[in-house]
Amino acid sequence: MKRCPFFGVCGGCKYDFASPSYREQKLSEIQKLPVTNAPIWTNPGTRRRADFAFAGGNFGLYMHRSKTIVPVRCCPLMCPEINDVLPKLAELPWGGMGACLVTICDNGIDVAVTSTVPYFSSEFKSSAEKIPGIIRITWNNRIVINRINPIIKFDGNIVEYPSGAFLQPTEPSETIIRNLVTDAATGAHHIADLFCGLGNFTFTLNADGFDINGIGTKRDLFTHPLTTNMLNAYDCVVLDPPRAGAFAQCTQLSPSNVPRIIYVSCNPITWRRDSNILLHGGYKLKTLIPIDQFVGSAHWELFSVFEK
Repeated sequence: MKRCPFFGVCGGCKYDFASPSYREQKLSEIQKLPVTNAPIWTNPGTRRRADFAFAGGNFGLYMHRSKTIVPVRCCPLMCPEINDVLPKLAELPWGGMGACLVTICDNGIDVAVTSTVPYFSSEFKSSAEKIPGIIRITWNNRIVINRINPIIKFDGNIVEYPSGAFLQPTEPSETIIRNLVTDAATGAHHIADLFCGLGNFTFTLNADGFDINGIGTKRDLFTHPLTTNMLNAYDCVVLDPPRAGAFAQCTQLSPSNVPRIIYVSCNPITWRRDSNILLHGGYKLKTLIPIDQFVGSAHWELFSVFEK
């Protein structure tokens, strides 16, 4: 493939990942970051979750800066399991408009629908029941079908997958990031995993997890970050916040005595803001590795290590 057949029509990608100049173009997004190691690239055809759109009976992906829906039925970025169900999902009797998050779990496909129409129709339910491979569909958090509860495995540990919960977009990049975090935490004995989610790092590190959702202690780290005194009980802190970053938490981390901070970020802009807070507190950036797990987009994942 020398060109994605949807590039320039579908708004899902800023760069054509099939182009020979893709890597050069993508690297331009982070040329001002203090990168310490070569970037890690993710192969297309491995994306295990994606948000599709529906409106007026149409199903697919939005055009760039438009509400027009491109009828994508096979995206070269997606895992084969998603492409197998796309044509069948597109044929469902969609009502209103909204989003359809399709996620490959370890035991089947989960579909989470959010719509302007509060309830699904009986026709939608009966049609959805005929699609093989999908084990659960929710509509505005109401169960449409639930053949078996979806599960996700993290380093051999099984977790039930809540509808619409966050996962790294590809399993290969998830494993790469987990291995990087595990290696960087070598020698630490008491670790806090902040914004722990479903436990991608928590199990492997035997860490104390904290998040408003997920497997750890329930705590909103945006409004109630761990205090500096609480953080001083740990010899390593891992944080993997949403795109909004971890401003409040980094403000508490900056004056702490935690010797090592491992920060995984999906937003270079908020990472730079938060890293400046840590640097002003006496931390030094030891490692910064960019990971292209959002293939085709302008987004980068960043793996970084700070030490004091």
